[in-house]
Amino acid sequence: MLSVEPRPGPSSPGAHGTGASRPHRAPAGRPHGRSRHIFEPREQLRARPGLVLGLIIAGGLAVVGLWWFDTPSVHGLGDWVTNAGRILGLLAGYGVVVLVALMSRLPPLERGIGTDRLARWHAMGGRYVVSVIVAHALLITWGYSIIAHEGLVSEAGTLLTSYPDVLMATVAGALFLGIGLVSARAARRRLSYDTWYALHFYTYLAIALAFSHQFADGASFISSLKARFVWSLLYGSVAALVIWYRVISPLRSSARHRFHVVALRRESADTVSVYIGGTHLDELQADPGQFFRWRFLTRGMWWSSHPYSLSAAPRPDVMRITVKDRGDHSGAVRRLRPGTRVIAEGPYGAFTPARDGRRVLLLAGGVGITPLRAMFATLPGEVTLIYRASRPEDIVFGPELDAIARDRGAAVHYLIGSRAEFGGDPLTADRILSLVPGVHRYDVYVCGPGGMTESAIAALTAARVPRRQIHHESFEF
Repeated sequence: MLSVEPRPGPSSPGAHGTGASRPHRAPAGRPHGRSRHIFEPREQLRARPGLVLGLIIAGGLAVVGLWWFDTPSVHGLGDWVTNAGRILGLLAGYGVVVLVALMSRLPPLERGIGTDRLARWHAMGGRYVVSVIVAHALLITWGYSIIAHEGLVSEAGTLLTSYPDVLMATVAGALFLGIGLVSARAARRRLSYDTWYALHFYTYLAIALAFSHQFADGASFISSLKARFVWSLLYGSVAALVIWYRVISPLRSSARHRFHVVALRRESADTVSVYIGGTHLDELQADPGQFFRWRFLTRGMWWSSHPYSLSAAPRPDVMRITVKDRGDHSGAVRRLRPGTRVIAEGPYGAFTPARDGRRVLLLAGGVGITPLRAMFATLPGEVTLIYRASRPEDIVFGPELDAIARDRGAAVHYLIGSRAEFGGDPLTADRILSLVPGVHRYDVYVCGPGGMTESAIAALTAARVPRRQIHHESFEF
């Protein structure tokens, strides 16, 4: 099938012919019924990515300065190697706490940088931190062996048995290395979200084991009470952020709003919408495009929270999420019963539109339509939606999207079919330009699987859309 436009009416989208038919437009003077809840951006504190990165780098330089002022002189190969290990050990301790802070769900970070980008920073930083931890252990052992005129294996045994807390630090290093390995892309694809999520809890155990080692054996801390105080304050502050925003705040919010499942509605063979009721939901100030982390208090689901986007503009008494069955937790969602209590964390995410008068293109793939559906109904001005799916039955919200387009005079284009049917990638610059002439003047929001998102960004760039106007979010963890 090629690009098609569904005709106005309640039927699900399908193939009505080749090419693109005329977009839906509301008759002159007709009220935009489903667009009456127009999105108004809220003034909230948002961290700027450049400023956050600058603070992280400044902190790293301060850590190097801690070593510099604590080390009056270095003599001989063994001393040089040992001090290189010391610097890396300090940077590893600092890097670990930065990684935890990035994922602490601090609201300014979530709003200004976005969960998607924070996760990428966390993953990239994690690879560096694990490498630094391994290098620290090797350099310290090598430097001590040179000074003691011992072999590496012999000196490693001495460190493990004679120095306080080195054995705990070794266990911590092994945990960090293991978590790093299972987080690698090749391994992550073979893990369910639940398994990956559970394994990451061992990070906190590794940090606790390594912390005492830093004070017991770190030369910069043994001789300086001030350094121990500042280091403890850094770790304590980040621990407080994690406890507050990942534990206390969700519990307080759930007690205040009394989240519970109201109803479920099947959207397709493997996709279901869950309506979640509560009180004073307008106080959450959730914007179209944002998501919550949902913890359903039922057997087999209570112990983990999963991120699902809002698929409709929230109302003061109900919110809607839409979940595709991918097994495990997402498969269990369709078996929820009305009345099930829910703990919700959020709203999160910076995948929200700015109201600057620019035209908007929404580009969805598969279940990536969920946050874009909410935007499509609420954004002011000229909005165009392109929805990519492999089969007609994979289209979610077809009648809703058609009705929204009809009511607000917007355009919706469905790209349905396999790559073979399209003769290659369906998301090419030429095809996008044929559907949305002058797309370089649009703000574009892309949401879908990782491969589709990368393809769409490449096509938009080829169509001369400035990179600053392309906003994207991926459903990969």
